[in-house]
Amino acid sequence: MKAHDGMYIDGAWRPAVGTDTIAVVNPADEREIGRVPAGTAEDVDAAVRAARAALPSWAATPPAERGALIGALRDVLAARQDEIAETVTAELGSPPPFAQKVQAGLPVLVAGSYAELAATYAFEEKVGNSVVHHEPVGVVGAITPWNYPLHQIVAKVAPALAAGCTIVLKPAEDTPLTAQLFAEAVDEAGIPAGVFNLVTGLGPVAGQALAEHEGVDLVSFTGSTAVGRRIAATAGAAIKKVALELGGKSANVILPSADLDRAVAVGVANVMSNSGQTCSAWTRMLVHTSQYERAVELAAEAAGKYGDRIGPVVSAKQRERVRGYIEKGVAEGARLVAGGAEPPSEQGYFVSPTVFADVTPEMTIAQEEIFGPVLSILRYEDEDDAVTIANGTVYGLAGAVWAGEEAEAAAFARRLDTGQVDINGGRFNPRAPFGGYKQSGVGRELGTHGLAEYLQTKSLQF
Repeated sequence: MKAHDGMYIDGAWRPAVGTDTIAVVNPADEREIGRVPAGTAEDVDAAVRAARAALPSWAATPPAERGALIGALRDVLAARQDEIAETVTAELGSPPPFAQKVQAGLPVLVAGSYAELAATYAFEEKVGNSVVHHEPVGVVGAITPWNYPLHQIVAKVAPALAAGCTIVLKPAEDTPLTAQLFAEAVDEAGIPAGVFNLVTGLGPVAGQALAEHEGVDLVSFTGSTAVGRRIAATAGAAIKKVALELGGKSANVILPSADLDRAVAVGVANVMSNSGQTCSAWTRMLVHTSQYERAVELAAEAAGKYGDRIGPVVSAKQRERVRGYIEKGVAEGARLVAGGAEPPSEQGYFVSPTVFADVTPEMTIAQEEIFGPVLSILRYEDEDDAVTIANGTVYGLAGAVWAGEEAEAAAFARRLDTGQVDINGGRFNPRAPFGGYKQSGVGRELGTHGLAEYLQTKSLQF
């Protein structure tokens, strides 16, 4: 894999201040595939200064011109989709079909949506005797995770660009090669120097420096709730705006009138997708007591068919984390009906697709985010009981409801304390707002709501 030995700052690849590097490891075979610089606070400072210098000109660029440049970026990403997919497979372990369609394909759609929005969004509106003006919040510090390395970058950078903001990106240390490819694409698309800047590095060093920097006006972070709390506290001390997309423990509620076979099959597929490393995964399946044992049987059978079709988890640390949760599930009395803690392969960071039955709401595996291919199946007595169980965690990011009629499912979905609910397998919409309730985050990504996160509002009275 190609790896740059510098940072992308002010439109050029520059040597890092320090000499420390981060090894990038292929999780499927545990081989080192590249090294990138471990950025320091000095590297972050240089990137923020470049972003601040570029801000006035970029903010003054007409929105339609900004949209055209985002469109050019979309085109470069589309042209390099095969290379991007191969890189994500190498450093994250995503199976090639998933890497091609989702990891590399979805960001193209999202970038395209913001190319259009930049040209059509109402940056000014008339309200009575006032003109309400929406302008860029300023310099954005974007800190992104490893599970969808390009999508999470585009979901922050594209709306920030559309809004007229400039950006400093600190990507996850596990998947920095994809971020470097994105920086190449930015350069190839002709986005002006300093508008986008990339600093690779460790979270406690480069990430913290970015969150604390006085030249950053907004911190947009996707990752764990624990880290999100620290970033919010840091930003709060400076009265700095934050956008946080954090953890999830989403419920997949199957009502008695639903097509049980389809609901279970899609639910299992959702959890196993990306090796379970999806914050919005439906990791709790709620089934009426009258259909419970049949659902368990179907889920175990479905999970067994995945075998080695799912890729590894991202790292040895993540594998041990997931295995620890599986062991805790067994220790707390859940019934293991598929998979288990034993690694299915001697090489690579693989975890067996795992399904637990007889899970009760208070169990650890029903409360905490595991971030691996582990499904918990819970029973409920009636709809009120199902609502109580579904809402009974600190999270509220996503979910699903299945019923014989869409209206029945939608009525139930409106009772859920969560930011996004799929009805009878509803398709992902890159223009719909995505974000959480409770400890799943603050703010929204995608569509007009995602663009609004990077704007501030001024009213002019006449």
